[in-house]
Amino acid sequence: MAALLVYRWRLAPDGYATYRQLRALGLRSGGQDVAAQLERPRRRRGPLVAYLYRIDQAKPVRPMTPAKRAALAKANAAQRICPNCRHDAGYRIPRSRGMCGTCVHHEEQRTA
Repeated sequence: MAALLVYRWRLAPDGYATYRQLRALGLRSGGQDVAAQLERPRRRRGPLVAYLYRIDQAKPVRPMTPAKRAALAKANAAQRICPNCRHDAGYRIPRSRGMCGTCVHHEEQRTA
């Protein structure tokens, strides 16, 4: 296994991109190995690391099929339904609260 090229933060040459940058360009890593890494030094902890992929070896993102779109819509709809009142909250309910804003408000009033 070859050693990874290591670049300082913001000093990577053109032709490399992080996973998120690839997605913003409409690309995916396409099974390629990590080509290099960025390191951002921190004072009292280890450096932050970001892995880089080669843009020329990246492949286009696969198109969303109707079945995938339906499955994603169903999963998102399930996260919008409040487990307490069983109403559609109109947004994805945070796991930290576990219930819609209305139920949280009623719960806070009961405990106060």
